[in-house]
Amino acid sequence: MRALLCTALLSLTLASSVYSDTDSTASAPVNAAETELGDQNRVFASRGSNITLPCRLHRRHGMSFGRMGIRIKWTKLSADESLEEDVLVSMGFHKKSYGSFLGRVRLLEADDDDASLHINDVSLDDMGKFRCEVIDGMDDVIHEVTLEVQGVVFPYSPRLGRYNLNFHHAEQACLDQDSVVASFDQLYKAWRSGLDWCNAGWLNDGSVQYPITNPRQACGGVNSGAGLRSYGQRDKSKSRYDVFCFTSAVNGHFYWLVQPDKLTFNEAAQACQDDGAEIAKVGQMYAAWKLNGYDRCDSGWLADGSVRYPISRPRRNCSPTEAAVRFVGFPDKKQKLFGVYCFKGQQ
Repeated sequence: MRALLCTALLSLTLASSVYSDTDSTASAPVNAAETELGDQNRVFASRGSNITLPCRLHRRHGMSFGRMGIRIKWTKLSADESLEEDVLVSMGFHKKSYGSFLGRVRLLEADDDDASLHINDVSLDDMGKFRCEVIDGMDDVIHEVTLEVQGVVFPYSPRLGRYNLNFHHAEQACLDQDSVVASFDQLYKAWRSGLDWCNAGWLNDGSVQYPITNPRQACGGVNSGAGLRSYGQRDKSKSRYDVFCFTSAVNGHFYWLVQPDKLTFNEAAQACQDDGAEIAKVGQMYAAWKLNGYDRCDSGWLADGSVRYPISRPRRNCSPTEAAVRFVGFPDKKQKLFGVYCFKGQQ
């Protein structure tokens, strides 16, 4: 018997050209509706947690002869599902894990029919669809389950300005900001939560899209309707766009470093180091703001040389209309006009 189950993903985010927590009433694009299905086949986790992906062998003949002779294989599918990465293979007493999962995964083995996979220290790279194959010669099973890490989507462009990243540079840009390239499902859920952004960005399947909740002439026209606007698959080496990144909660402390004077970028980085921390990354600010409600009406340096500040309680002179991470820009690093946000990881 083969059971093949559909999957879905979830992500959190915001609205307007900056982000807010308002809900969107826009209708869903037709090709995105499938992401609402299959709640029973997704598992939610937070970064750094331990989780179990379920998989069971349902024996039609009603008899169990133990685990000897049963082959269990867990793989992880690539974003476009064209490739499979080995996670764990088990045959009787012989078990082997692979790659980034080495030493972090094991079979739960609650009983003879249990092939569930337990993962320690979940990372952003673990997100995605997993496939469990159980072969015993009589009641073979193929089961798919999606692991979703709860977090936030944010658009990103580097100091050079918009549309300067090919796909590989986009991957590195997100990684440098403590995040990964977002998936279509994560961007879709972000749009459903109100994300509106007029610059097209890479997604992890190699497509380029952008979310519009308020149709307007400058962003595809007023008659196109709200939804995810797609440029389709683009050349990963030659095409250049922005990128949508995804990050999650981190184990550590994000904070504003109180200083008597304004700082240059180099002084800001050194000040965090002197405090036993490091200058914070853009993804860490978004995670602290969205997931922890961090609020500070002071512009501060971040690791990429940008200056931003997070507002979770809108007020006059501090993002008066919406909760948002405000972007000041990429100023001259020698300017002594700003403070600094630091991050201190847990040991």
